[in-house]
Amino acid sequence: MKALTLIAPSTFEFGDAPQPTPGVNEVLVKVHACGICGSDLHGMDGRSGRRIPPIIMGHEAAGEVVELGEGVSGWKVGDRVTFDSTEYDANSPDTAAGFLNLSEGRKVLGVSCGDYRRHGCFAEYVVLPQHILYPLPEGLGYEKAAFAEPVAIALHAVNLAPTPNGGTTAPVLRQQCAVVVGVGLIGLLVVQALKARGWQRVFAVDLDDGRLALAKQLGAEEVFNAKEVGVLAKLKALGGGDGVDAAFEVVGAAPPVELAIKSVRKGGTVVLVGNLQPNVGLPLQEVVTRQLTLKGSCACAGEYPEAIERIQDGSINVEPLLSVVAPLSEGADWFHKAKQPGNGLLKVILTPTCEVVAG
Repeated sequence: MKALTLIAPSTFEFGDAPQPTPGVNEVLVKVHACGICGSDLHGMDGRSGRRIPPIIMGHEAAGEVVELGEGVSGWKVGDRVTFDSTEYDANSPDTAAGFLNLSEGRKVLGVSCGDYRRHGCFAEYVVLPQHILYPLPEGLGYEKAAFAEPVAIALHAVNLAPTPNGGTTAPVLRQQCAVVVGVGLIGLLVVQALKARGWQRVFAVDLDDGRLALAKQLGAEEVFNAKEVGVLAKLKALGGGDGVDAAFEVVGAAPPVELAIKSVRKGGTVVLVGNLQPNVGLPLQEVVTRQLTLKGSCACAGEYPEAIERIQDGSINVEPLLSVVAPLSEGADWFHKAKQPGNGLLKVILTPTCEVVAG
């Protein structure tokens, strides 16, 4: 089969690779679309330590079942599917408790981190355990379906904050308002996920005016460039004087983390989604004296069916986020383009069956 392999830091090779064979309870999927994730871009040069070459990256994907391994049931050749980005133990206590994203020994597709090497989906074929597959509804194209993973990540993050419509044992929200700090692809999806879940007022902060304009188009009531003077004061005022009910930090760097923490009201919730930097400073007294709840959001944990449904019905609109569909053979060029600052790209989809660049 053909595959795009990271063979050295920031160096790719498109060529032949061994085609995998499905084992017990596994299926072979022909990949029709796979998105370049921000974690792929951060990992390609070796800085993250999670893309150690050689590795076939890619985990935001969709395709077609073409071969069944022994013991597979409920799936047939020709089924259109997407799948979890995490290969987890279906029988572990964590999975049984609903924490499949924290399952012992979990492996992320397209990651090589020293502990394991799990080739991913920038290839014509990938073998997957049957329990991480999800069926695609009729009419949902593979390019849109490849957004299921980032949409599920956004929904998971929103799940970690008390919801305006109840359903949790946490205190009822007073203002029903939230701020999203950082509106790259995941942040823009968090904005939409909040609105889809019934949050009345959503605000957004970023350094990129173009992305802020898109955030407003997709549901943010007010947007602020982080370079503006008085952004924190404005957010507090919009939240009723003391701050917003919840903040979602989707960068993973010290200044946006600090802004997120300081923008919430007493007793509010901060959900940390971004992980660009391994360590950041923490305004500890703000957290302690205002009795804030800080939650880390890791991947997703069962949100795929809702993600697929919301992509299909448009309650989370992925069309404005799809920048380019390109052939897998041109993947190296698109990785380097996507890495350049100010490139204007949100999501690049690579596909082995695409012959003409679109977008």
